[in-house]
Amino acid sequence: MEASGSLYWFNMVTVEQPCYTLINLPSDSDPPNEMQLKMDLEKGDTKTKIEALKKTIRMIVSGERLPGLLMTIIRFVLPLQDHMIKKLLLIFWEIVPKTTPDGKLMQEMILVCDSYRKDLQHPNEFLRGSTLRFLCKLKEPELLEPLMPAIRACLEHRHSYVRRNAVLAIFTIYRNFEFLIPDAPELIASFLEGEQDMSCKRNAFLMLLHADQERALAYLASCLDQVTSFGDILQLVIVELIYKVCHANPSERSRFIRCIYNLLNSTSQAVRYEAAGTLVTLSSAPTAIKAAASCYIELIVKESDNNVKLIVLDRLIALKEHPTQERVLQDLVMDILRVLASPDLEVRKKTLNLAMELVSSRNIEEMVLVLKKEVAKTHNIVEHEDTGKYRQLLVRTLHSCCIKFPDVAATVIPVLIEFLSDTNELAASDVLVFVREAIQKFEGLRPLIIERLLDAFPTVKSVKVHRAALWILGEYATSPDDIQAVMNQVRQTLGEIPLVDDEIRRATGEKVDEDMMQQQVPVQKLVTSDGTYATQSAFNTASVSKKGEARPPLRQYMMDGDFFIGAALGTTLAKLALRYMSLVSDNKKQNRFCSEAMLIMASILHLGKSGLAVKNMTNDDADRLYLCLRVLSDKSPVIVNIFHENCRRALSVMLAAKAEEEASTQKAKEKPGSVVHADDPISFLQLSSSRAGDLGGTENVFELSLNQALVGGRRDGIGSGLGSGGESTPGLSKLNKVTQLTGFSDPVYAEAYVHVNQYDIVLDVLIVNQTGDTLQNCTLELATLGDLKLVEKPQPVVLAPRDFCNIKANVKVASTENGIIFGNIVYDVSGAASDRSVVVLNDIHIDIMDYIVPASCNDTEFRQMWAEFEWENKVSVNTNLTDLHEYLHHLISSTNMKCLTPEKALSGQCGFMAANMYARSIFGEDALANLSIEKPFNKPDAPVTGHIRIRAKSQGMALSLGDKINMTQKGPQRTSGA
Repeated sequence: MEASGSLYWFNMVTVEQPCYTLINLPSDSDPPNEMQLKMDLEKGDTKTKIEALKKTIRMIVSGERLPGLLMTIIRFVLPLQDHMIKKLLLIFWEIVPKTTPDGKLMQEMILVCDSYRKDLQHPNEFLRGSTLRFLCKLKEPELLEPLMPAIRACLEHRHSYVRRNAVLAIFTIYRNFEFLIPDAPELIASFLEGEQDMSCKRNAFLMLLHADQERALAYLASCLDQVTSFGDILQLVIVELIYKVCHANPSERSRFIRCIYNLLNSTSQAVRYEAAGTLVTLSSAPTAIKAAASCYIELIVKESDNNVKLIVLDRLIALKEHPTQERVLQDLVMDILRVLASPDLEVRKKTLNLAMELVSSRNIEEMVLVLKKEVAKTHNIVEHEDTGKYRQLLVRTLHSCCIKFPDVAATVIPVLIEFLSDTNELAASDVLVFVREAIQKFEGLRPLIIERLLDAFPTVKSVKVHRAALWILGEYATSPDDIQAVMNQVRQTLGEIPLVDDEIRRATGEKVDEDMMQQQVPVQKLVTSDGTYATQSAFNTASVSKKGEARPPLRQYMMDGDFFIGAALGTTLAKLALRYMSLVSDNKKQNRFCSEAMLIMASILHLGKSGLAVKNMTNDDADRLYLCLRVLSDKSPVIVNIFHENCRRALSVMLAAKAEEEASTQKAKEKPGSVVHADDPISFLQLSSSRAGDLGGTENVFELSLNQALVGGRRDGIGSGLGSGGESTPGLSKLNKVTQLTGFSDPVYAEAYVHVNQYDIVLDVLIVNQTGDTLQNCTLELATLGDLKLVEKPQPVVLAPRDFCNIKANVKVASTENGIIFGNIVYDVSGAASDRSVVVLNDIHIDIMDYIVPASCNDTEFRQMWAEFEWENKVSVNTNLTDLHEYLHHLISSTNMKCLTPEKALSGQCGFMAANMYARSIFGEDALANLSIEKPFNKPDAPVTGHIRIRAKSQGMALSLGDKINMTQKGPQRTSGA
């Protein structure tokens, strides 16, 4: 079939079969001449006939009608025995019109029918099998009736390929035209008894499952103990049957549930997955839930495909939603953590989140041990792009463990503080956020944290981490020994004081004290050309390039122009000096410490103004250092109180606000408790149709999934009214998605229900014939604009007068962009002399909002993405809204973005507002937006002005989101007084 340039596809389960063959048409070739084709088919050799037949098929698929070629092909091509021609003819007979305009079968097809019968008796098993597959597609009972004896005979053929396809043919014929073979279930049941081939048994069993469930059940009951030895394809159908039977008749569960348990140990992973899902829906017993969950975990661990891992993880997460199932899963936390062996970051992230939600005081210590081992593993491997992110993930998880279960904090803190020397700034920053919260909450651990922090201080490599560590040490070093230890570390990481004199000495090459050089300058041994050793240090190398290696870290930051660390150091020293003076009564020691702190501050100020650094100190940093010097010299009680008390109080208020926000977010996620009142209506299992009950078994999961696949019925709100609240009923959301394609007075009326799935768009088009004529070959022709692609060409239909039909079309989506689907409906009117009639359709605009969902991230991640994304789109605000907050809410509701700026930061009226927003597409693309708006303070009725900056990794995302904002601004908007 590859040689014919076609893709052949067959599905025997779905009821509607609109398209079997997709043929690739070369766009650059010229349309062939009908007369030339006729000559080639009549007089050409085999190769010429094959090419002519291919061209004929392409022309018919493109909509050409070639009635003159039919008899030529029957006379000169049909008798040939070449296998390629046989294969091409099957495609030809599938697509060629077989009826006259009045709906009667063409006389010529009787000759074709005789050819089918000969092929069904052909000694070659491939020809027999492919002919049987082709017969599944025929919709003309007149053609099938003479072939029934030959089809029955194929059930006894020696080759399994023929028998397998004979079962399929009998299945489809029985389903479509039962009168042709009324004894099909009985025939297939007796065939199943004696059949040995697994694929034939599977097809026969599948037919009984759909045609005569009682016979299928009787067969299953007779071989229940042998099910584990069957092939996986048959086991999958057996799982489906057991589910359907137990779903329809719960009393049968005890009979078949043992079989499902056995299938959890199947060698096929697909069977184990389906068996686990079926077991959960059929039984809520803890042993069943545990067996299914353990099966899921094994699948995730052993399966190499990340997509499969994520799908099965989602099933585990769904299990957790039910309280009784959650209790069972809590005992499996350690098994779930085995999934961390997967290298994929998304899998690890979901696993850690699930484990954190399930972990309890019984197994928290074991979980921490596992996480500590994972932390150790990340130190020894080669740095990979995701290693840093995974490290950050582990830090956050351990942070959550400590806050949730304070008992484990003492074992976790030493492990986490090792991260401070990490080259990955994100992980080190997260550790300090954790240390800051832990030192505030756990007073008993403060000495341990201070000790570990001082040990790690010299090894820190990032200026931000050093700055945060200085703040923590300045705030929580409360004993004289700790304060002195902090001062020693500051001196060691700052170098020789005064800084300017030392830098000038370095620049002029003066000899530095030997001890200081040993302490501060890395020395390395080099081998000279004659084999002797030479010692080299930063001082005897010739240029500035090596100077950086010699400088201690804090001084290096300031020499690079970052004096903000100097201002932070001044604040820390001021706090330490004030606390030291309140703790130590010896005036001499007080003055020595205070003067040392003031000397360091003055030295930093001098360096900042000296011009030796890459950039001079800013006025803000200088003012901060002057303030600290003034505080130490004046010791005003008010200022001292601010340094002593208010800084720490501000931290505790911030942590409390953060905890409150997290609690409210968690509460919003939780399902409302099932409170049953005395006057609540009683839900009868037999009468409920669409709501799942406690066992999740009150609706047929297989049928539901099939319907969702056909209609595109997603339940998560994406594409179903989410922009308007997400709470709309399915009926209303469907009505909102109906697009009128033609006018009411057109001869053909059409409207489409548009449903956006994750990677495709389903168009369910209703076509109504409003004329008194029969419309022949009524075809829906579609084309797309944007990153959309039509998957299949809808088949032509015949519409009787005043009749209607539904046609489905699938459009593949490649990325998050606005797209347009346009087209027309063409048809012939029987008896009309004119050409084909055409009705042009309205365009269907695919909205980017169908792909975008609100998402959240922290400020650091937002800033990092903002710096990385290369596409920016700036949109000017053009609105009649006069209230800043109202415009923000209007923007959020129309773009599906989430406002990351907290409500407290936005409250109040100052005439200006800045807010960050974030959203993710269902393709995993990120979209960032920054809103900057203002309004004149003295003009209360003036509209809001400003702009929105959108950033995204892809150009299409940035442009489409900007277009969406512009479109909503043009639409009607409420005024603040409305």
